[in-house]
Amino acid sequence: MRPLQYSNSKTLKLNKVLIKTLEKDDLENFVTTVEQMENYIKSKGSQTIGPLIQHIESSVNEQGEIDIVIKLLRQSSNFIQHVEPPYEMKSVIRVKNCMYVRYTGPESKLKFAYDKINLTAFEEDIELKGDSYTIFVDQNEDNIIADVFMEKANEQ
Repeated sequence: MRPLQYSNSKTLKLNKVLIKTLEKDDLENFVTTVEQMENYIKSKGSQTIGPLIQHIESSVNEQGEIDIVIKLLRQSSNFIQHVEPPYEMKSVIRVKNCMYVRYTGPESKLKFAYDKINLTAFEEDIELKGDSYTIFVDQNEDNIIADVFMEKANEQ
């Protein structure tokens, strides 16, 4: 299997998604944060569906510095009606017109999936919006399988 499988036009669709915007403490206790999300879904009488999804939003602020917001997303078997902070719930997230890479290999080299998309976008003069969605499909002792989606800035 090739470590990078690329597509120029994919749509990411997620249903019944619980979202948590990460704070500094959450990053330091990442595993605990993920477990808390899963337990929250269970406490609401639902079950997690599919793998963990990481959404990174990046933008340039007024000082010219890059601001990054990291969110964790988990799909649920049911839509949770009353969600308390720090969580939010969306019935559907649909991100059209994405560049996509499926990565298979050591987690330490996952950055090559992002590099592949960014380099291809540069070579083909495609502007990216700046967000990325990473879906951690599978993991064993040595390797992970992850799907990386990056939305194009303009419909092309």
